[in-house]
Amino acid sequence: MSMPPYHTTTCPPPSPLSLSLSLSPSLQTYKQGKEEEEEEEEANMSSPSKRREMDLMKLMMSDYKVDMINDGMHEFFVHFHGPKDSIYQGGVWKVRVELTEAYPYKSPSIGFTNKIYHPNVDEMSGSVCLDVINQTWSPMFDLVNIFEVFLPQLLLYPNPSDPLNGEAASLMMRDKNAYETKVKEYCERYAKPEDISPEEEEEESDEELSDAEGYDSGDEAIMGHADP
Repeated sequence: MSMPPYHTTTCPPPSPLSLSLSLSPSLQTYKQGKEEEEEEEEANMSSPSKRREMDLMKLMMSDYKVDMINDGMHEFFVHFHGPKDSIYQGGVWKVRVELTEAYPYKSPSIGFTNKIYHPNVDEMSGSVCLDVINQTWSPMFDLVNIFEVFLPQLLLYPNPSDPLNGEAASLMMRDKNAYETKVKEYCERYAKPEDISPEEEEEESDEELSDAEGYDSGDEAIMGHADP
């Protein structure tokens, strides 16, 4: 909100004493509170551990599902949805994030765990070629910026001239329609919610184990009848 213009009448400058006396107690409290906030913010910026904790909490409060690894704050998975109105819409990826001790002064390591077809993402390892993360990272950025800005921009505007997936880059430049079709095929095959849900995998494993046990017990019953 813009401040109202000052009057053009000239007045003698107030002395420091009169200026301090003119501040009401509420204004003094507000000023003190702002100074304390600025000091706390500077402390958070200068303490990597506090900054990691603050950024991770901010990410969780932004409606992103976060799965911690080994109950620590250095490694975790984030469920990332493809941008709306794009060829990646409907896809869901589990993105692994690793924070070094030097975060936020050093960029995090980002990688897709389930497959995605993109010129700047290695298909086998899932590692991301993203200049703003790898080269031009600034402590002013945080984890929310990665998932709300950087990764959506990467998917919306791929750079085939600097590829990690040469096949995807070549196909994009040669036949854009075929490239978009393959992106959607990968989303359908590898990026559905059940593809990143550990609960689904555990349920399937339990079902397979139950089926196997049932099959074994059936065999034992048959063998029991055959033996007089």
